[in-house]
This record gives sequence, C-alpha cells and structure tokens, in this order.
Amino acid sequence: MDLKLILQIIGLILGLLYLWLEYKANIWLWLIGIIMPIVHGILYLTSGLYADAAMNVYYVVAGLYGWFMWSRKPNGSDAAVIKIGHTPLKKIVPLVLAYAIAHVLIYYVLVNFTDSTVPFCDSLTTALSIVALWMLSRKYIEQWLVWLVVDAITVGLYLYKEIPITAGLYTLYTCMALAGYFRWCRMVSEC
Repeated sequence: MDLKLILQIIGLILGLLYLWLEYKANIWLWLIGIIMPIVHGILYLTSGLYADAAMNVYYVVAGLYGWFMWSRKPNGSDAAVIKIGHTPLKKIVPLVLAYAIAHVLIYYVLVNFTDSTVPFCDSLTTALSIVALWMLSRKYIEQWLVWLVVDAITVGLYLYKEIPITAGLYTLYTCMALAGYFRWCRMVSEC
C-alpha cells in the first residue's frame, strides 16, 4: 500500500469520528481536531496542496484553542461559557475581511513561492477554513454554511489532485454540513 492511500484511510477514519463529534457538539471533536491535521498535513504535502498542508498547522493550534474555549466554565459552574448561537451581525464584516485578506495572502504565497497547480482554489478553501474553524470555536451556527462551501469545492479539488478517498470524505462532509446546520438550529430552536 502506498503512503497516500494509507494516509487517506487513516484520515477518513479520523474525519468520520470528527464529523460525528462536531454534529453532536461534543468537546472531544477538538482532540481529534488536534490529531487529524498531522495525517492530512502529510497527505496534502505529498499531493502538492501546500496551502492545505500549511493549514493543518493552524488546525492544531485552533484545536487547542477550541478545546480551551469549549471547556471553560464560568465561576465553578457545570455549564459551558459558550453556547450554540448565531453569528452576531457585528462579526460578519470582520469575518469577511479576515477571509479576503487570508485568501489574497495565501494566493500570493502559492503563486510566488510554490509550484502549486491550483493556487486559487487551494487558497480559497484554506482562507474559508480559517474563518469557519474560528466560528466553530465560538459555536456559531453559520460555521456549518461556510464548511458547506469549503467542502463542496474541496471535493472537486481533491478529485483533481487524485486523492479520491479524501474527496469521498469531503462529499460526506458536504452533506453533513447541511445536516449539522439544521441540527444546531434545532438545538437552540432557531433558524
């Protein structure tokens, strides 16, 4: 078995577990979210998806941050500080700006310092993922909609880069992003 296939299988197993835990809004998703990026980072690096590979360093750091944010308790209470809710309107413009700046910067790096054959899509999905993961750490329901866009684009990107098992995982992610959005809406009885 070649390395790319092994990494895809391990990544698939971890990805399914992560997705299930995220769907359930279970804090253990962050532990998988710290381990899984190592596997995917190696896979993407060997596939020439440099921004996706570098993104996995962010995923490890974001996993630690997410774990911290979801596990904080106010003044000895058993309740978590952060509850599932909608993205505040005052956060939308900063999130769009953060995405746009990240996209431009990542694209510039990919075009000028790598041999990437897919710099626009690689930087697009990476920049959106940065924003979506931060939104997840704050338990914003709309993070699922950002993931829906990321996952749908990523399916095509990964098929193009010949990592079909991981593309299959992202096909499932695409479907689950929609299901997750509606589940989280029901959890707070809104939407």
